[in-house]
Parts: sequence; C-alpha cells; structure tokens
Amino acid sequence: MGVGRFVYTPILPLMHAQAGLSASAGANLATANYVGYLAGALVGILVPAAVRSRTALRGSLVVLTGSLAAMPLSHAVPVWAVLRLLAGVASALVFVIAVSSLLNHLREYPPQLPGWGLGGVGAGIALSGLLVLVLRQAADWRAAWWAAAALAAALSAAAWTLRPAPVGDAADHGEQPRAHRWFGWLLASYTLEGIGYIIAGTFLVAAIGQSSPGWIGSGAWVLVGLAAVPSAALWARLGRRWSRPDLLLAALLVQAVGIALPALVGGIAAALVSATLFGGTFIGISTLALATGAQLRFPRSVALLTAGYSVGQILGPVAVTPLLHHGYHQALLLAAAVVLAAAAAAAVLRIGFPPGER
Repeated sequence: MGVGRFVYTPILPLMHAQAGLSASAGANLATANYVGYLAGALVGILVPAAVRSRTALRGSLVVLTGSLAAMPLSHAVPVWAVLRLLAGVASALVFVIAVSSLLNHLREYPPQLPGWGLGGVGAGIALSGLLVLVLRQAADWRAAWWAAAALAAALSAAAWTLRPAPVGDAADHGEQPRAHRWFGWLLASYTLEGIGYIIAGTFLVAAIGQSSPGWIGSGAWVLVGLAAVPSAALWARLGRRWSRPDLLLAALLVQAVGIALPALVGGIAAALVSATLFGGTFIGISTLALATGAQLRFPRSVALLTAGYSVGQILGPVAVTPLLHHGYHQALLLAAAVVLAAAAAAAVLRIGFPPGER
C-alpha cells in the first residue's frame, strides 16, 4: 500500500519534466486517487464482509499492482486518472482489511506491535522513493512506474497469506458505541488531518525541489519513509505514559511544524528536518486515531475514520490548486494551517475524553 499510494509523489517531478504533465493535471491525478480511496473506504462501511474477505484482499493487491504497471502505457491524462482512481480503491481496501486484521489478531499483544505492522506503509514509501532516486539518473518516468509495479508485486506475494479479521469481530459490530460526541471530534480531527497531510504528501518533493537540487527532494521522500517505519510503534509505546488524545494533539502540532518548515526556511537542512518530522508523525497519527476509535468501541470505526480521512484527501489538492501557479510553498503553509485546525479538534477531544476511556 505504501508503494501503490505514494510512489506517485517522487515520480511526479519526472512526469512534469518528461511527460508534459502540468501542475494542475498533477493535482487532478492526485484527486482521482483520493476519490478512489474514499470509494474503497465506503465499501468497507457498506459491505462489512469485504473487510473479512481474503478474496477482496488478494483482488485489491492484484489491481493495485496492475494499475502501476499500466501507467506508462498511455500519455492520456484521463487514462492516468482512471488508473490512479483504481489504485485508490484498492489501497483503501488493503488498508482497512490489514488494520482490522492487526487490531483483531494482535489485541492481546503490546500496542506497539500493530504499530510495526502499520510501519509497513513507511517501508513502502522508503523503498519506492529509493527506487526513483536511483532510476532518475539512468531511466525515465516509464521505467520508474514499471519498477514500482515490480516492487508492489513482490510485496503483494509476501502479503498474500494475511488473515483478515474473523466474522463477528466486535470492532466491526455487535457492541454499542460509547461517547458518540467524542467520536465526532475524533472524526473531525482526522478528516482535517487528511486535508493537511495529503497536500504535503503529494507536493513535498516538488516543493523541496524548488529551492534545492533535484536529488534532495527524492532523498527527503526516502527519509519520510524511513522515519515512518518505527513511528507508529514509538507513538504507541508512548501511550504507556500519556493518553491517546494527548499524543494525538502532540503529533499534530509536530507535523504542522514539519510541513511549514520548507516553505519558511530554504536549504537542505530544513528539507531533511521537515521530512523527518512529517514521516515521524503521519502514520503515528493514523495509528492513534484508529486505536482511539476502537477504544471508544464505535461500530466500524476503522472504515468510518478512513472514509473521513479520504474525504479530506479529496479536498486537499482541490483547495491548493489555485495556489500552485506560484509554486508549492503557499500550498504547504495552507496545509500546516489545516493541521493546526486538526490539532484544535484533538484538543477538544483531549479535554472532554471520558476519564474511563483514557
């Protein structure tokens, strides 16, 4: 999923330079992917059996890999948009199925263990970023997509035997929800995070490339992935001392700083610090939000939160498209402001979170 969703970010500058892709068309392709992600999340809500289906998981892995391999076969933006939409649907199903499986099968284990599973997204980001960093000097954008497809195929083979959550899992249904209004604040915070995070996740490499050598942008994306690998486990481990709402607020504040940094301070050092802060928080925020939803025992909380997150991801690129005519720095500042709004919602959640749920 880390490869299928996020390899587009380091390939995007290559497509601008070699395939004639405009900035607005690049944003539209990102939006198509996020629309697909929302559709996949809605399947998880409306068809709960899909979340417990090994066939759905395997079919999604095949579609995701195939969508990557097909990108170089056309120069038409509408075709690319359809392929990125399909990748979004498949990515969401893979994510919802995998997270539900982790939260179910590892329920009796320390919370950092599911966090390491979610760190796989970061590993996929790092591997795909490294792949593009190596290929950018010796090959073109087509080779980058095909190499990403080969990597996704290898990882899909490794994930082929994953067991989805069993039928009757209480995380999906069966128990009555508690503290509805606090789940509403969580949903609001996570939806706003979807807006802010995806702006940075889509345009961070291109933004860094505006004021630094091209390899710095790709290298920063590798660093994002490397920082993301242990981040979910580390945030979960901090949960032994602080409540999840406390940690969610802290992670959102740190992420806002990381997103704004390249827009406010140029240079290599700022780019690398930004990549570390962003990579070290975005999967951790997902882990904390999803675990908090499960802690509140809200029915199908994983799918609902993922749907809210994906709505945010659709709105993000649309919101910043008018700003892209002047580069990417204004887009990053807007993203940081939205993440601060997510932190404000998390602060309300922290203040009113039921004491028995901390």
